[in-house]
Amino acid sequence: MPLIKDILGYVATLGKVNDNNISRILSEYLGMDNMLALVCKTFDGVKGLEKYDKDGVIDKSSGVHGLGRSVGKFLDGRFTVFCLENMRPFSGDVNIDDPQRKLILHRPRLPGGVSPSGFLGFAVNMIHLDRAHLSCLTASGHGLRETLFYSLFSHLQVYKTRADIQRALPLINDGAVSLDGGILRPNGSFFLGDSKNPEVKFPVSLEVSSLPQAINEMEEQVKLKNWEKERLLEDMRREKDLLKQAKELYGKQKEELMDYLAQPVVPQKVRDSPTIRSSATPGSNPFGAKPSHMR
Repeated sequence: MPLIKDILGYVATLGKVNDNNISRILSEYLGMDNMLALVCKTFDGVKGLEKYDKDGVIDKSSGVHGLGRSVGKFLDGRFTVFCLENMRPFSGDVNIDDPQRKLILHRPRLPGGVSPSGFLGFAVNMIHLDRAHLSCLTASGHGLRETLFYSLFSHLQVYKTRADIQRALPLINDGAVSLDGGILRPNGSFFLGDSKNPEVKFPVSLEVSSLPQAINEMEEQVKLKNWEKERLLEDMRREKDLLKQAKELYGKQKEELMDYLAQPVVPQKVRDSPTIRSSATPGSNPFGAKPSHMR
């Protein structure tokens, strides 16, 4: 597929966590549909996944359907696709001193100024991202944390137990989960019953990058420069198109002007006066002969 490079992968493969319980509860919170959703950088990538005929019927021979058929797999039913450029990114600040560029979020605070018991952090900051996905994935320079994972988790809080969630209810606005299986949705609904182990989960990795921080920063700077170069090339292409349009408009207007100037000049007609009198001769009455009754 020509736009395959626009696809980053499935949600479940784009982040890791450092604990089995966190992997289980966050994966259960998102659900199978979201965990197996495809993630594209741009809307062009989304359009390339599925084609339709003039009646709106899916063309099974093209896009991802055609690709599946080529390997003996047939897609049936619906599937979710996320488009990064269509997502409203996190509008706050990012901790640029953190190698993972975590979002700067305000911890819940009790009246005394301390965080509630059992609060572990925000789900969006518990996802470990590869360096390639930390920034510069969108035209505005955002990475997966500010776009995809903020869209999925927002300010979802993570606690140790269900009891901790219940005690912190007045401080929870965007939902909460607990390591013992508690789930409180952002709309205020509780997800009760036995917690099941999801079939698809975030990978668990305790590995920490062995590269020195200086090398990480250098790689990030190189990536930033490449991103700036791409944006500059886009601006240049846009300006080139505008210049071409301006030249075409100028040429058209010049041609119209030359055609107008080439037209023959028509002399302005002199309007005749209503009456034309001959010049008076010496000794004559300039006012003409008087009527007979005035003689």
